[in-house]
Amino acid sequence: MSELQDLQREWDQLAGEVRHHRDLYYNGQPVISDGEFDELFRRLQALEEEHPELAVPDSPTKEVGAPVNDGAFADVTHPERMMSLDNVFSEEEMRDWLAKTPGPYLTELKIDGLSIDLVYENGELTRAATRGDGVTGEDITANARVIEDIPHTLKGDAPAFLEVRGEVFIRPEDFPELNELRQKEGGKPFANPRNTAAGGLRQKNPEDVKKRKLRMICHGIGAREGFNPQTQHEAYLKLAEWGLPVSEYTRQAETAEDVIKAVKYWGEHRNDAIHEMDGLVVKVDSVAEQRALGATSRAPRWAIAYKYPPQEVTTKLLDIEVSVGRTGRATPFAVLEPVFVSGSTVSMATLHNQHEVKRKGVLIGDTVVVRKAGEIIPEVLGPVADLRDGTEREFVYPENCPSCGTKLAPAKEGDADWRCPNTRSCPAQLATRLEYIASRGVFDIEALGEKGAQDLIASGVLEDEAKLFDLTEEDLKKSSAYTRKDGAVNAAGKKLLANLETARHADLWRVITALSIRHVGPTAARALATRYHSLQALMDAPVEDLAETDGVGEVIAASFKEWFTVDWHQAIVEAWAAAGVTMESDEEERAPQTLEGLTIVATGTLEGFTRDEIKEAILSRGGKAAGSVSKKTDYVVVGENAGSKAAKAEELGRPILTEAQFVQLLEGGPDALA
Repeated sequence: MSELQDLQREWDQLAGEVRHHRDLYYNGQPVISDGEFDELFRRLQALEEEHPELAVPDSPTKEVGAPVNDGAFADVTHPERMMSLDNVFSEEEMRDWLAKTPGPYLTELKIDGLSIDLVYENGELTRAATRGDGVTGEDITANARVIEDIPHTLKGDAPAFLEVRGEVFIRPEDFPELNELRQKEGGKPFANPRNTAAGGLRQKNPEDVKKRKLRMICHGIGAREGFNPQTQHEAYLKLAEWGLPVSEYTRQAETAEDVIKAVKYWGEHRNDAIHEMDGLVVKVDSVAEQRALGATSRAPRWAIAYKYPPQEVTTKLLDIEVSVGRTGRATPFAVLEPVFVSGSTVSMATLHNQHEVKRKGVLIGDTVVVRKAGEIIPEVLGPVADLRDGTEREFVYPENCPSCGTKLAPAKEGDADWRCPNTRSCPAQLATRLEYIASRGVFDIEALGEKGAQDLIASGVLEDEAKLFDLTEEDLKKSSAYTRKDGAVNAAGKKLLANLETARHADLWRVITALSIRHVGPTAARALATRYHSLQALMDAPVEDLAETDGVGEVIAASFKEWFTVDWHQAIVEAWAAAGVTMESDEEERAPQTLEGLTIVATGTLEGFTRDEIKEAILSRGGKAAGSVSKKTDYVVVGENAGSKAAKAEELGRPILTEAQFVQLLEGGPDALA
């Protein structure tokens, strides 16, 4: 076989795969992730670039969307052709595009949903269609009319004719409930929100569409009469004025560097949006420039999508096991065929509880969609049900604790989570409590990790956490994690003892946090320590008094008091106190309360502070470190690469501080800024 025949065969195979998976994406249930499809598409593009003779006119690289083929809806021709977007995958590629494409620009989030085309005549919605192949789509007007975000009549001075492009999607928070409903009705579970939106938009009965909780955001305009905006930004302002939903995340960017800042910001905050997003779209703002730049056969030259590394992949669910946490919660987790996603290889993912396993509809042996969003533990979203071959089996939740054998049960009637009640002696609970005690947010005992904690329990060095601060070299010689082959304590063991010595002098709020009292996390612990100054005072205070502490309330107060009614809990406190662990806060060492009563939001990168240090600086001075900007926010600290929070602060008129001003505020409070 000649080289040309080999190349043609490779092209045929790649083109066939791209067409097949594109058709499933638009008209069925995808069986590979978006990232895997992008890789296939790029391989086909690279082959055609290297061998232009293969790039025939009907190549998938020149097509938009996929033709509709099941005849469920009438075909309609779009007034103006709908196009796709070309993609870039690196900062270098983005800069190359910006260098040859004039600004100013707009940046928009690339919504992971399904495109829709709306036609309004004299302000009235007359037709809605799917994108189809870009020229012909399906008439889904009846379905569009039951989507609440889509107005039937535009407000104000709507033009005589207006074609609007948008994206239909389902919010991630609505997805589990919708998947559960689908299974109750006898359908196969969906793999992810995007599939659910696609299936919902093409339901034959509009009443079924209503159940899908579909949302829509506009991201473009097509044909129009009586409406000639000068910029894309102006167009969006008018769409909003007429009552059409537009994105709250769209921003104007004057320069290429502004675009790069936006790319980096959303790379770190891609899970902050109300919808799933897999990229940042950059558009030339000027409509005249858009016309001058024109388009290729499938995409405009004046817009590009920066695609972030995939957060979703597909892999095999090998098994479902159960882990027991520090509060006794028995959590099912997925054992996966290892797969690379979001910068690391994943072999396990959370399934939350036994009810969630059923809600998601996953079976052992399924091909599943796995999502790893930022720093969040990987999660199984759902199965690719169309790939089942009949060998899959249901997960059976165990009756007894897999660590100690105690019968599992909910802590109280109606709890979704089941727990092991053997709180003191269950090896899994004790080991995870020790890990928590050693974590950076509590005592920061670097030498006490997962393996060390498990070894201290398994070797009998510790029966519970009471004797943790009494550990000696002789004790550690009984362990394997902290000894050398000759039986002497190793470097990790010596470091552990040194870490424990430092931890004895930790702040009181860290000691309270370390007790692993249910509902009492660092925020509540800090509030209680700040108000009462000693653990004894807290133990003596009535529930009603504790509940009045800012940020505590009745549930946390009751849980705190109940913890101290258990004998072995009291023994922990007594042993720690005897070992010299902090039981009272030192008022002299307490930072001046310069931020008392103030709510502060920090966004972007500060040179002199890590994120943890920013939060600690605010909290230790009596302030509240909030995660979002509202009218109640007192100050917004803005660093490099700040994004939507800075814009929100400007919109609400909240005071914005530089890093230098933030330091002034920490030192002297609001008066220092005057």
